[in-house]
Amino acid sequence: MRALIVTAVAAEADSVVGGLPGPAPHPDHTPGSEPRTLPGGYLIHHRGAFDILVAGVGPAAAAAGTATALALAPDGGYGLVVSAGIGGGFAPAAPLGSLVVADAIVAADLGAETPQGFLPVAELGFGRSVHLPPAELAVRAAEATGALLAPVLTVSTVTGTADRAAALVARHPLAGAEAMEGFGVAEAAAAHGLPVLEVRAVSNAVGPRDRAAWRIGDALAALADGFRALGPVLASWGGPS
Repeated sequence: MRALIVTAVAAEADSVVGGLPGPAPHPDHTPGSEPRTLPGGYLIHHRGAFDILVAGVGPAAAAAGTATALALAPDGGYGLVVSAGIGGGFAPAAPLGSLVVADAIVAADLGAETPQGFLPVAELGFGRSVHLPPAELAVRAAEATGALLAPVLTVSTVTGTADRAAALVARHPLAGAEAMEGFGVAEAAAAHGLPVLEVRAVSNAVGPRDRAAWRIGDALAALADGFRALGPVLASWGGPS
């Protein structure tokens, strides 16, 4: 099965590529060659059975980039889409340098603020707020990588205060991580009838913004290690039963 792995920035893509085994699959792309540029300026790397896309930051960029890559899929298309990168972890369940595999991909700030509190877009009747990865695949991915299996929240504004963190935890008490792209990737995958998975390496704690405490390098290394273990799981997965 071919899989499209979507990252936000080049450093994340490099970590994923570094962790995945296998030569480039197409005769016009040899190992170590430059990535291909898709319409819109999106870069896509090839590694074995996987294409790794750099789509940009935020849910809108992620959705647009993913949709472009899926529309231009190679012969046979893709059987799976994966959102991957670094993100914030909800302490103490997801400490710095750990991995989180999503059992739910949640649009955490898409909706409306009301006097009674936040209403997600699904409760407003304007679409869905959650995508569910294939349960068996998510469990296998978490087991293979030693990751926490938990909801991953997609936000357009990264949490930087204790009050915002507390509000998210109150609405999503089981959440493991926060990032900016998963729901956008999932929306594009769903539009093409494809299953989706999300994998996050934790670079910082969700809460007050403290750049001195970020561990981006450790998270990128953890992301590479995670895909070293995850590659065989993705390659052997036969699709939803």
